Amino acid sequence: MGHRVASFRPKLRSEGAFTRSRIRRAAKGKKPNGFVDQPEPRSIGSFARGRQLLAGNVQFTGHLLELKGTSPWAAELPTQTFANDLHGFLWLDDLAAVGSPQSRAMAQEWVMDWIALFRRGNGPGWEISTAARRLIRWIHHGIFLISNLNKAETDQFFVSIAQHTRFVSRTLSRAPTSLSGFEAAVAVLYASLTVNALGGGTTPALAAVKSLCVRAIDDGGAISTRNPEELLEIFTLLNWAQAALEQASLTPPLEITQAIRRIAPTLRVLRHSNGHLTRFHGGGRGAEGRLDQALAQSGIRASTPKDGAMGYLRVTAGTTTLIADADAPPRGPDSTSAHASTSAFELTSGKIPLIVSCGSGASFGEEWRLAGRATPSHSTLGIDGMSSSRFAPGSSGADGALTEVATILEAARIPAIDGTRLRIRHAGYVSSHGLTHQRTLDLTLNGQGLAGSDRLNAVSPEDQTRFRLQSERRGVTVSIRFHLHPDVNAQLDMNGKAVSMVLKDGAVWVFRHDGSAQLSLEPGVYLEQGRVMPRAADQIVLAYQVNDPDVDVKWSLARVQDAAAGTFETRGPDDD
Repeated sequence: MGHRVASFRPKLRSEGAFTRSRIRRAAKGKKPNGFVDQPEPRSIGSFARGRQLLAGNVQFTGHLLELKGTSPWAAELPTQTFANDLHGFLWLDDLAAVGSPQSRAMAQEWVMDWIALFRRGNGPGWEISTAARRLIRWIHHGIFLISNLNKAETDQFFVSIAQHTRFVSRTLSRAPTSLSGFEAAVAVLYASLTVNALGGGTTPALAAVKSLCVRAIDDGGAISTRNPEELLEIFTLLNWAQAALEQASLTPPLEITQAIRRIAPTLRVLRHSNGHLTRFHGGGRGAEGRLDQALAQSGIRASTPKDGAMGYLRVTAGTTTLIADADAPPRGPDSTSAHASTSAFELTSGKIPLIVSCGSGASFGEEWRLAGRATPSHSTLGIDGMSSSRFAPGSSGADGALTEVATILEAARIPAIDGTRLRIRHAGYVSSHGLTHQRTLDLTLNGQGLAGSDRLNAVSPEDQTRFRLQSERRGVTVSIRFHLHPDVNAQLDMNGKAVSMVLKDGAVWVFRHDGSAQLSLEPGVYLEQGRVMPRAADQIVLAYQVNDPDVDVKWSLARVQDAAAGTFETRGPDDD
């Protein structure tokens, strides 16, 4: 093939001389020369993104890199996160999805250039999770990559796979109980099962996966970060591990199969009727079709738990799905991406998201990351100038841990004759204002109406004293926000007393309230991974001044016009 490698000094450096030494040592050992069994490309990419790559447009984490015929490895990369994504090779899924001779040639050139430039440990791509992600993609698309390579290039490819495997495997004994730990363990397991001369890594890699299944996934199929998309990624990795073991004629251990069985029902709680994940605690909606594909691959047909999972409550009625965050955010190290979203909800009408969270702003920089974590970025009640869970005084909070979280006093799903009620009560504003927040959500049986109540009250004499002090000093201003998806066309109606919302499928919803607050329709934002810029959106805001230690604001959402025929039924298997 013949590859020309640009001569340049990487703009971002690796972890240091010690790491580079470990990487070079990992290159020594048995040299594989092929696959034991043909690996399957289990990670499926986007044809559209693959075409963008062929046009020279590389887009990650809110940044667009235009190559203009140059190698991506010679470009100045905008951020460390962008570098991690580029060096993690997830884009290889997209080039493989195109599957043309041109996309194969580009993938082969970028892989061989990477090996020539970075095999000695320089550059930003040797962080463990990045290396593990890259190793998985190289194996998934191994046949796609080695087709038509000459012997020298094929040998270089397999030597680099072996180097990656040894480097990552030396971290397994201290793998973190997070997504990066699963990535590392599954990557080594994959390589040891599919590449000749690497079989000695099967036992320690399998032991690491089994240990992580026990330590990181609780009996209810939840993870400590409460990040729905992270749980989906772990679930997908375990599906891949199980499939690779079966392809190698090995019986997957109980720890893996039981973890998959525990997670599947939890993911169904986190699934909207359009197949997207609910967007809380740093997670996005997931790649299109990824959730349903992973659930189908698992073979687990368990029904959706009625009492919720991982701190979320879900109700489906008709073609409406409502998912509420009914628990406190995680604490300590697990809270570095957590959101102050307690009592917030999302609502999907058919295939169309209506009420949403703003989402994670991590891909748009630190200011957006911080904003996305705050209570005003969620569809719930907030006291102006304060979130229901908070960072340490003086902390920027962008990637910091929460030091004060909202205590949950009640979280219940209550059957009713005419529908289902969710009731969530938390003490997130007791220490600051003496106020407890209780939210009640009543969804009708047909899914065409949602009645809500947001009550603030000071319960104890001490709470009432604290409220009076705050009220006399600064006043207590409250806003109840309902963030709308960017595709929703909203406008004030009934002389400013209601908001009508037209969805893309033709359905019309109307928001009303009891008149105890000031209604407005204000600019909002929708933070969506994979886009260069945040999307403009609207938000409904009910604002009022709290002068009494017990105030209750009532509001409602009603669908007054159905969607166009043929666009409504989107319920997935096992929906309640």
